Amino acid sequence: MSRIYLENVKIYAYHGVLPEENSIGTYYILNAELHTDLWKAAGSDDLNDTVSYADINEIIHTEMEIKSKLLEHVAGRIISGIHEKFPQIDYIKLKITKTAPPMKGEMQGAGIELEKSFKPEN
Repeated sequence: MSRIYLENVKIYAYHGVLPEENSIGTYYILNAELHTDLWKAAGSDDLNDTVSYADINEIIHTEMEIKSKLLEHVAGRIISGIHEKFPQIDYIKLKITKTAPPMKGEMQGAGIELEKSFKPEN
């Protein structure tokens, strides 16, 4: 199986349960791993034979603009949007990290990882 990655996509957004998270915002770091067959594109050198990571990036940015309380909800929308545009993708793993969560202590971030397989069960 082949993989496409988007690594450490940095986006400023307004997600969270607390009111200040929705008005002040913070940076989020997103990492995506997608499994699909890339061998046709490997031979053809044609964008139509692959999954455009520019299109994946656009879906991520579009969904991150929509304020949500939970990162799980944002990740679910991103995964659904990616698979809707590219149904040939077999598996998606998405990690979203909030870089400045409003919690005690110093940390690089807090976040979630959501993954989904679209392969039919045997």
